[in-house]
Amino acid sequence: QVQLVESGGGLVQPGGSLRLSCSASGNIVELSAMNWYRQVPGKQRELVATASRDGRTTYTDGVKGRFFISRDNAKNTVYLQMNSLQPEDTAVYYCHVPMVRDPTGYTFNYWGQGTQVTVSS
Repeated sequence: QVQLVESGGGLVQPGGSLRLSCSASGNIVELSAMNWYRQVPGKQRELVATASRDGRTTYTDGVKGRFFISRDNAKNTVYLQMNSLQPEDTAVYYCHVPMVRDPTGYTFNYWGQGTQVTVSS
């Protein structure tokens, strides 16, 4: 089994920055794309950013130019640098890995426990 552990959430003032980290542990040969989602109570979980294994990145429109996703394949870790944070960025942020290759094959759909990000003055 694979575990995803997130860190880096917290309370920040509007205009501030936070950096989220998500580390995968377990019997891992290779991780697929790594994603960050966020969810506000009463709303669907939203895909925020994706980093493919070869480093390509995509973002939802509302965070382009403010959020930056990166990954360290040697450490099985993905990061989300969040700048110019606004109150509407307040949410629980989740790390997601769609597919993991282990020595025996593939397993699918792993989620972290979530980390709260609150943007407020």
